[in-house]
Amino acid sequence: MATKTVTVGAGFKAARRLNRSVTAGVEKRVLVWMAERAPRWVTSDRLTMLGLGAQMAAGLCYAMARKERGALAAAMGCIALNWLGDSLDGTLARVRQQQRPRYGFYVDHVVDIFGAAALMAGLGASELLHWQTAAAMLVTFLLLAGESYLATYSQGDFEMSQGFLGPTEIRILLMAGTALAAWRSRYATVLGHRLLLFDVGGAIAAAAMLGMVIVVATRHTVELYRQEPLP
Repeated sequence: MATKTVTVGAGFKAARRLNRSVTAGVEKRVLVWMAERAPRWVTSDRLTMLGLGAQMAAGLCYAMARKERGALAAAMGCIALNWLGDSLDGTLARVRQQQRPRYGFYVDHVVDIFGAAALMAGLGASELLHWQTAAAMLVTFLLLAGESYLATYSQGDFEMSQGFLGPTEIRILLMAGTALAAWRSRYATVLGHRLLLFDVGGAIAAAAMLGMVIVVATRHTVELYRQEPLP
């Protein structure tokens, strides 16, 4: 019986990356500038691990903030390192012409899932917000991420942002909230009620992500239905 050889990855086409966030233009120029000057010992894989380690460390710092408020400053530093590793790894690969589209896409987003789980677990243990809010943010993030990955496979476009918000803007908002909690107050007054600042921000974030996933899933379903009508 003849044996058929199958080339792994044959016909694979890298998805087009779309980023329309507020900081996208400036961020791209900064990342390319950094990638062109990075020493050879800095590799994409090491940057990816830096991003994951920093996000997990941020979760740990938030958990430690339950007893030591100074840990919030460390959490902000970890978030900055997470941006560096998570944002620069792909740019470095493209600048050095070392792209591995399937490997890079898969590893980058598996890392995002584990990192988000660790971060939300840390926030849930921090007493900055109720664990139910942290769980809601994690679930809606996973819904949005899952929709994005399915849309990338079925449509060939990877949308890195939704509207004017992308991962960098979310990190900036998280760091701003952390700074307020560390140096001003953990509470906010909403309609006369004193609430945890992160509960307010987390509830808004979860509601926004849920709204986004409903809107984009509906839009992509309609687009695919039109592209593949019934005979």
